[in-house]
Amino acid sequence: MSGLWCARTPGREPSTGALVGPSRRRPGTAASAGRPDPSRWRALWVTLVAGFMILLDVTIVAVALPSMQRDLGASPASVQWVVSGYALTFALALVVAGRLGDAIGRRRIFLGALAAFVLCSIAAGAAPTITLLVIARMAQGIAAGCLAPQNSALIQQMFTGAERGRAFGLFGATVGISSAVGPITGGIILALATGPQGWRWIFFVNVPVGAVALVLGYRLLPRVAPGKKGHLDLSGVALLGCGVLAVMLPLVLADSGGVRRLWWLFPVGALLLVGFVLWERRVAAHGGEPLLHPRLITETRGYATGAALATLYFMGFSGVWIVLALFFQNGLGYSPLQSGLAVTPFAVGSAGAAVVAGRLVERMGRLLTVLGLVGVVVGLGAAALLLRFAPSSVAVWAAAPALLVGGIGSGFVISPNVTMTLRDVPVRMAGAAGGALQTGQRLGGAVGTAALPGTYYLVLASSGDDYRQAVAASVGVGIAAIFTALGIALIEWRTDRGTTAPPCRPEVAHSHCHATHS
Repeated sequence: MSGLWCARTPGREPSTGALVGPSRRRPGTAASAGRPDPSRWRALWVTLVAGFMILLDVTIVAVALPSMQRDLGASPASVQWVVSGYALTFALALVVAGRLGDAIGRRRIFLGALAAFVLCSIAAGAAPTITLLVIARMAQGIAAGCLAPQNSALIQQMFTGAERGRAFGLFGATVGISSAVGPITGGIILALATGPQGWRWIFFVNVPVGAVALVLGYRLLPRVAPGKKGHLDLSGVALLGCGVLAVMLPLVLADSGGVRRLWWLFPVGALLLVGFVLWERRVAAHGGEPLLHPRLITETRGYATGAALATLYFMGFSGVWIVLALFFQNGLGYSPLQSGLAVTPFAVGSAGAAVVAGRLVERMGRLLTVLGLVGVVVGLGAAALLLRFAPSSVAVWAAAPALLVGGIGSGFVISPNVTMTLRDVPVRMAGAAGGALQTGQRLGGAVGTAALPGTYYLVLASSGDDYRQAVAASVGVGIAAIFTALGIALIEWRTDRGTTAPPCRPEVAHSHCHATHS
């Protein structure tokens, strides 16, 4: 059996070839042949708002944990599951949800997941016990994991060429801002919602935002014919799910000694993930429909290296905010709101640069990511040194310009890397590919949020509570991971420079697109 690895007929839905013509045109329907959907930019903003909300919920809850523990009479270990349970189920759902979106329609999965997320937010805000709160948060994580891969897939579906780069720039800004402003937003909500039950508004605030996004999404998101449904690779689902669970569980329980007690799950998880790869190759070789097609890794230019780069970057990037919050609050005595405001320069730089990067990525390619990673390494390295050696009274102010430089660098990393990683992925596989990419980011984030605070507390204990030495050492560990990502980016950049043939674009027909055989 053979077929082209890129779409061949403009004007048809890439995964099925089904025409979406003018006679079937409604508001929010996919554009007809040769014409882009006029609602695409408004639809993009709906997806970005929903994406911001689900990513914000990864970090916004952290500042409210003491209040939850006190009001619900919970133990520290059980209240930690409010954060860890969400992160765990989020990661578990990504690839499967991406594949389902490719098969039965991204709009359908997006709207269903968004509705479920709003309902789970209500349940979490109203939970009378810690057990029900954790259950609601884990269900909320599943809904978020189902929604997330549809975002990048819808961008690939709605946009082409330079517009796709700009759309991914906005998407990257959303990822960067949501990761950095979670503590700030949580601190503001707690400051406004005074009283013993004020933490419940951390969840209730999702309800009006999600409801408006749901209505607008129903009207604006493109309606296209779903892809070939076939059979869901249940064995692949089981292998991948168990493998990710085995790797992540010790990490999400790191605060309660999970890595020490459950270290044996790491090799088990590695074996399961190897088994998943071998099984997917077998399914593809026999003409079946794998959950994640091996060709994405072996034959799609830039996908494997881009996914590895993202995993390493989030490994260093995600943990930095936890150790900075620990340093500002415990070392300098800042409030949660003051702690969040101290890292605002990074968030501002990241947001602005990500939007600009979307306009530059088509012209500069992987070089933009290389420059961005250099900026992050330099910015965070300078901030770590200033927090370590500058006088305490001016250390935060002195570190602000360095954090701004690091934020600008980060804006040149996240969105261009998404664009470069997914640029040659066939649109019919966009959901699964985006889900796998984000799974790597979640795994990297889990490693970083366990390793960097672990380093912080280790140095703190061995140095006699030297907070400044602890923050410098732990940020240094994050920089090491980011520096490794820089090495991958340099290799990919050199490879791209040596490639004379233009890339195979999945959204249009090209005579040079290569045929693949299975």
